[in-house]
Amino acid sequence: MTSATDDLPLAADFPKATVDDWRKLVDGVLKGAPFEKLVAKTYDGLKIDPLYPRAKGVAPVVGRPAAAPWRIMQRIDHPDASAANAQALTDLENGATGLALVFAGGNAAHGFGLEPTADAVARILKDVHLDAGIGLELEIGPQSRMAAIHVAEYVKSKGIDPGACDIRFGLDPLAACAVWGHSPYTWDEIVPAITGGVKGLSALGFKGPFTSADGRVIHDAGGSEAQELAFALACGVAYFRAIEGAGVPLEQAQGMVYARLAADADQFLTMAKFRALRLLWARIETACGLTPKPLYIAADTAWRMLTQRDPYVNMLRATMATFAAGLAGANAVTVLPHTLALGLPDPFARRVARNTQLVLLEESNLAKVSDPAAGAGGIETLTGQLCDAAWALFQESERAGGAFAALQQGLFQSKVAAARKARDANIAKRRDVLTGASEFPNLHENETAVLKATPIALAPYGEQKYKFDALPPIRLAEPFEALRDESDAALKAHGARPKVFLANLGTPADFTARATFAKSLFETGGIQAVDSQGFADPAQLAAAFKASGAGLACLCSSDKVYAEHAEAAAQALQTAGARLIYLAGRPTDAEAALRAAGVTGFVFAGGDALATLQDTYRRMEQP
Repeated sequence: MTSATDDLPLAADFPKATVDDWRKLVDGVLKGAPFEKLVAKTYDGLKIDPLYPRAKGVAPVVGRPAAAPWRIMQRIDHPDASAANAQALTDLENGATGLALVFAGGNAAHGFGLEPTADAVARILKDVHLDAGIGLELEIGPQSRMAAIHVAEYVKSKGIDPGACDIRFGLDPLAACAVWGHSPYTWDEIVPAITGGVKGLSALGFKGPFTSADGRVIHDAGGSEAQELAFALACGVAYFRAIEGAGVPLEQAQGMVYARLAADADQFLTMAKFRALRLLWARIETACGLTPKPLYIAADTAWRMLTQRDPYVNMLRATMATFAAGLAGANAVTVLPHTLALGLPDPFARRVARNTQLVLLEESNLAKVSDPAAGAGGIETLTGQLCDAAWALFQESERAGGAFAALQQGLFQSKVAAARKARDANIAKRRDVLTGASEFPNLHENETAVLKATPIALAPYGEQKYKFDALPPIRLAEPFEALRDESDAALKAHGARPKVFLANLGTPADFTARATFAKSLFETGGIQAVDSQGFADPAQLAAAFKASGAGLACLCSSDKVYAEHAEAAAQALQTAGARLIYLAGRPTDAEAALRAAGVTGFVFAGGDALATLQDTYRRMEQP
């Protein structure tokens, strides 16, 4: 008896595919377009090719111990200490293995935060067994710096062995200076304070790490991956030098500095960034005559990628970010709850943040393989490119006099500003997609629940004696969200949102693609699209526009139909009272005639959607 597959060739019978074979197929699809069209670039100018060979002769990047899970950190930032304690206990009972205590005024407090007093610390940590393997990470700022001392004093008061605690104290004045844009003190005046804190905590028996080299500051401000790495290196080296200068042996100082990085939804860039930091720090340790030890790296899912609109998409972004950071060897991960951009997260949002990590660890077993990216040509190449770019910028900051001097001279700020400008342009043109905000909007989404709480009010910190450009955190979706806010205000005031009538011409085959594009574009700005059937008669089109109650119109069809009917349609819409008339498609030789017929502007893929929408609102406000 024979099988139907008996005559099929074996795998060995197929010819081995080559890069040339692949290029021939690709060139056929490109149809004369340059191959470079498939080559992407990062905001550091690094090339990402569409195909890479296997990387040979590379070793895995050493990070977490083999098969060891990362710490599942849960953010604690409720201003009420008792409520914060209840959240902490719930988190620990339901899978979290560490707590990220975010104090008011911290670099990444994002509007809320814990009260930095001894009494509040005691209430927050009540019944939290710090000697039972629970990790603790402190997010503090200049106004809340005493929280680190209060935590240490609480541990001692409970008779807990400091050496049995896993506490990262988060001392990081350089990141605070970057976020605030000023300092009351020079770096020479800051050093004794930071080294005094490190030596004091070490003398009490805490094992550290104590100082944080926080690259999130750059990422939150819109910077690039290499810029984030360079800033973390510059801060880490500054603290390393300061600790050594205070008389601490370099071998002991190795464990006193750790790093923080942001993990975002770009999986490969995030993985390459985390791997690159370990390699770069090992290079610094070697230059200091030390045997490299794996740097402790804590990850936060990125603040800047969070959206207020359609916040449930933030769950997907956080999953990708956690996936990438975990595979790249992060020692601890904090998932920002998906509603954080709207306010203080409720129990459901906190549960999702925990479970994002639990599912990836317990069900997907991501921690079972150490550095699975090792040998992958694309990620290895990107890791190397990031190392080179970050090291060059780090050396530039060193030549400027170190991290503090580089901030004073605006070195990091100018480069972040350039990266953000380029990023903002791509977001405005919807090349960088923010699902739910700049693409695929939902004008009928339900209100998302957040907790009501009054933020802690802190006294101003020090005199703004040494000023420089600040690097405050931003969210990429904010410009589009501002337009949605205007739409919500109109709905509240008048009972209806601004509307645009999709003036479809011809058959569905003619208009569907451009009508779908136009609907998405206008609704990202909160302008509700009113669909229509295809029209050929200008009078019927005008009547349908009047019946729609819209004040704006957008012609949607094919170039062929436009050539025959667009001018008459635009004239009919203008006569019917359309204040603004757009055409979905790029301007052609007929642009002058179309504008003369009443067309206000053109909307098309690659155009500046944000500028168009902002201009639309300005025109609608004019009498």
